[in-house]
Amino acid sequence: MSTNLAERVANRRNAPARQSTHRGAAAPQPNLVQFVQSMRGEIARALPAHVANPERIARIALTELRRVEHLAECTQESFGGALMTCAQLGLEPGGALGEAYLLPFWSKKARAYEVQLVIGYQGMIRLFWQHPAAAGLAAHTVHENDDFEFEYGLTPVLKHKPARSNRGRPTDYYAVATMANGGSAFVVLSVEDVEAIRQRSKAKDFGPWATDYDAMAKKTAIRQLFKLLPKSSELARAVAHDEGVRRDVSPEGFDAPPEFIEGEVVEQPSTNAEGTVEDVPAEFAGWPEATEPATADTAQ
Repeated sequence: MSTNLAERVANRRNAPARQSTHRGAAAPQPNLVQFVQSMRGEIARALPAHVANPERIARIALTELRRVEHLAECTQESFGGALMTCAQLGLEPGGALGEAYLLPFWSKKARAYEVQLVIGYQGMIRLFWQHPAAAGLAAHTVHENDDFEFEYGLTPVLKHKPARSNRGRPTDYYAVATMANGGSAFVVLSVEDVEAIRQRSKAKDFGPWATDYDAMAKKTAIRQLFKLLPKSSELARAVAHDEGVRRDVSPEGFDAPPEFIEGEVVEQPSTNAEGTVEDVPAEFAGWPEATEPATADTAQ
């Protein structure tokens, strides 16, 4: 197998076996490594003022192309749309920080692999803090041996004292937010509630749900909580684009609702058994290295 990323991506796109994975697969496109390079200017213009490293965004995208099975075979429109959404939100498009994930899935409508963008737990928290009224946000896991009590109503109550040891299995997940005006709100979800929501996701068995379940369960509680809170424009757009497919790579595509279509998520591969790092094209030499994906423990 070639150790050159550009060559590997090109070979993967042109391989007959890969094209026959699904009947009626589309003809090969120019490889996405070159596409990422061509998008550097658009990424730089899309990044918020407080995020000024388009090279890192592009480098992480290249790392994800190498790491995630079938991602290099996705359509340029959906890959570019997901990357532009990450850039416009100021989120890193990889699993290292848990801010956003690029997941490939087979679109029955397009008869091709497309990219589904999943906003992560850390990404939701980061965007919440951009609201001027934000004062505090936390999400926690409740275990069966913890001292936990909650009550909704006119005088809501939320008390959680974790057990010092032997906490037992998770029973609930909750998110609580406080605002600068003194207001607060919380949402509690049982494990069954989280599972019911997970089952509705196309990526319920792969991606962050498979590798970082606890973080995704907390994110689910945070998303439910956001329904009760004022949101910044960036956070509102992130919620709208979460688990959707964007095919418009222009800046205006950020304001249009993404498409949620019937598809089949494809399983991600295990990492290279030899732990080798492939070469990248010369034009990307000297860029900051993308960090490796986080484990379930560090994702929290």
